[in-house]
Amino acid sequence: MKAVALTRYLPIENPESLVDVQLDKPTPKGRDILVEIKAIAINPVDVKVRAPKDTVEPAPRVLGWDAAGVVQAIGPEVSRFKVGDRVFYAGDITRPGSNSEFQLVDERIVGHMPQSLAFEQAAALPLTAITAWEALFDRLHVPAATSLPGKSILIIGGAGGVGSIAIQLAVKVAGLNVIATASRPESEKWVRELGAQHVINHFGDLSAQLKEQGFDSVDYVLILNDTDHHFPAAAAVVAPQGTICTIVENAAPLDVSLLKAKSAGFVWEFMFTRSMFQTADMQQQGYLLDRIAGLIDNKTIVTTVNQVLSPINAANLRQAHATLETGRVIGKIVLKDF
Repeated sequence: MKAVALTRYLPIENPESLVDVQLDKPTPKGRDILVEIKAIAINPVDVKVRAPKDTVEPAPRVLGWDAAGVVQAIGPEVSRFKVGDRVFYAGDITRPGSNSEFQLVDERIVGHMPQSLAFEQAAALPLTAITAWEALFDRLHVPAATSLPGKSILIIGGAGGVGSIAIQLAVKVAGLNVIATASRPESEKWVRELGAQHVINHFGDLSAQLKEQGFDSVDYVLILNDTDHHFPAAAAVVAPQGTICTIVENAAPLDVSLLKAKSAGFVWEFMFTRSMFQTADMQQQGYLLDRIAGLIDNKTIVTTVNQVLSPINAANLRQAHATLETGRVIGKIVLKDF
């Protein structure tokens, strides 16, 4: 099968950073399904994993953690899917990724693809939808249909992949008052179209800008970039007994004592936790994706694809990685067709 892989971790401008290869087509066992990949999406995790370092892989390593495709074969223990089903998923960071014609994935972390979307539209959703959903409802414990009017959330980095889904879920599913950050006119327009009621600039004084918007504090804060820089401001604006969640690791220790007087909480979201540790509730990610598909099909939320490249090959993947590394991407970059 065709695949795009690496053996050395190199700067993306190096043509050897991602290369076209031929690999053996895998065979499903146990609860695995074999998916024929139709479209993939690129995420910051791809760039992070591929970042330059001295490691040399003994065999080609395939990256990629967003896919949509068709089930071609199933393992003997599979119960949720059959051959021919259209599926979408983010996969498992400990296994070969989706930048290949065929991929094995555990059925428990796979969803039935939205019926109303093309493959490239669906591929933009899984990783960001899982991350946003788990951050809001599993980590921050936002009620799925809030009965507490006036609750608010500050989403730092609203125009990116996760932010683009988190805004929609926070507004349409949880009924929160959403303040999103954006620093450019095009990103402000994007987050407003997704439902953010207020927009402030993450390069400015967050507390002062929130006060200008009529907020002395917010009940929840979701940090989607630069945790080190934004944590002190998040601690300052989170309400007493509120909660901060981040998806981005910090480079230096965070001063969580800033939260003590408020009895405020700080939590992490990492969407690969369930598959990495084979948690007892691992199947929740499959159910979650099915629910996302329903929200898409009933037009409650929309896909966040903003650029599509074709075909899926090393040259286009290098281009997508380079674009993502600029830090100025709105929505998601998707590749389709081998």
